[in-house]
This record gives sequence, C-alpha cells and structure tokens, in this order.
Amino acid sequence: MSEADADTLFERIVGGEIPADVVYQDETTFAFRDVRPQARVHVLVVPRKRYRNLAELAAGDPRLLSDVVATARKVAEIEGILESGYRVVFNTDGDAGQTVFHVHAHVLGGEPLGLFGAPDQD
Repeated sequence: MSEADADTLFERIVGGEIPADVVYQDETTFAFRDVRPQARVHVLVVPRKRYRNLAELAAGDPRLLSDVVATARKVAEIEGILESGYRVVFNTDGDAGQTVFHVHAHVLGGEPLGLFGAPDQD
C-alpha cells in the first residue's frame, strides 16, 4: 500500500478512530491539541479533505486553505491568544520537518515565542 493509499494519522483522528483533544471543528476543518506541544498553546488545524502539503492544498483548493487559516484564527480566539499574538506554521515536506503528510497548520502561542528556523551558526 502506498502513502497515497494509506489513511494518515490525521485522517484516523478526524474519523474518530484515534482519540484527540478536540478544540474546534466544522464542516471543512478539524482542530486538536498537539500531543507534543512546543508552546503553552499548540493546536493542529487540518482540513478534513486530505492534501499532502501546503503547496498541494493551495493549488488544489484555495478556498479550503482559507478555511484552514480562518480556523487557526478561531482557535486563537478560543484559546484566548487572539490579542496577545499567535504563530501559524505550515511545514512542507521533509526538510521543513513535516512528518504527517496531510497538510496541517500549527497554531502556537500563549507565551512569548522565540525566533524560528535554523539556529545561528557561529
């Protein structure tokens, strides 16, 4: 079975097969807490329909991409970080750290966040 044929971890979570701490859901998106949080608030937002990564989603369904971003804002509101600030991150493919190949946004906040990217090389 190829990666394209196999259900991803996120499809199994959205389908209720694997339990998750759900923060918000609607007809097109599903948001749940990351099991390995990188900030006080760390919620993943996934489209219910699977696209491999951000580039594939943007090319295939720009409206659904807009829904994912709107849900990220809704999560920030629910989590009480809308005013203090939050970060939305999409990792696209292996070098960027994507490990589940079902596009997802990381919503991070609830505390001051440092810079991101490769560490300074002295």
